[in-house]
Amino acid sequence: MPRLENGFVYLWALFAVTLAGIVMAGTGQIWQTKSQREKETELLYVGDQFHKAIMSYHSGSPGGARQYPQSLEDLLQDNRTPVIKRHLRKIYLDPITNTTDWGVVEEPAPAQSSGISSNINPGIIGVYSLSKKVPIKKDNFSEHFAKFSEASTYQDWQFVYKPGNTNNSSTPSKPNPASAPSTTASPFSPQSSSNNTGSKAPAPGFPSAK
Repeated sequence: MPRLENGFVYLWALFAVTLAGIVMAGTGQIWQTKSQREKETELLYVGDQFHKAIMSYHSGSPGGARQYPQSLEDLLQDNRTPVIKRHLRKIYLDPITNTTDWGVVEEPAPAQSSGISSNINPGIIGVYSLSKKVPIKKDNFSEHFAKFSEASTYQDWQFVYKPGNTNNSSTPSKPNPASAPSTTASPFSPQSSSNNTGSKAPAPGFPSAK
């Protein structure tokens, strides 16, 4: 009889340990999801700060020609005028990767005539996270970021400024399928290349101004 009782005690203890493990795993998953949602909210805020800074840099160009920054550091200290302007307080951390490394989107290259190439480097019109994680947030974006609902990874959350876009949208439209690489699965996927300010991607297509 004592052996039978000991067997029941052992089974109940084993059941309690298993149940506790399941509860702890569930709690950990809930915490991880909550943490990622908070990081997504922060990424939307930080990305919008970059968007506004690029817009300020572009709008504040001296003379007649509008210019985009050549690097993110140009947003911290704009030396184009006698009075130094600071369009961005600092290079923010990417809350998803927890680094200051950002992918950057370049302005479209100007049309070339007579086969003469330009020595002017394209400016930066936007930034995006280098994280390949899948976003949790899929809806309820502000109008600026409506296209983010179609994102496959955080790299698709591109915070782009382009004059003439409706409502100064930070969101790039889908690239032209005719010019997009055939291996591209995502409608926004950037093509990265090495650069001293981060990974650069060609600018996606933008809707014409109304």
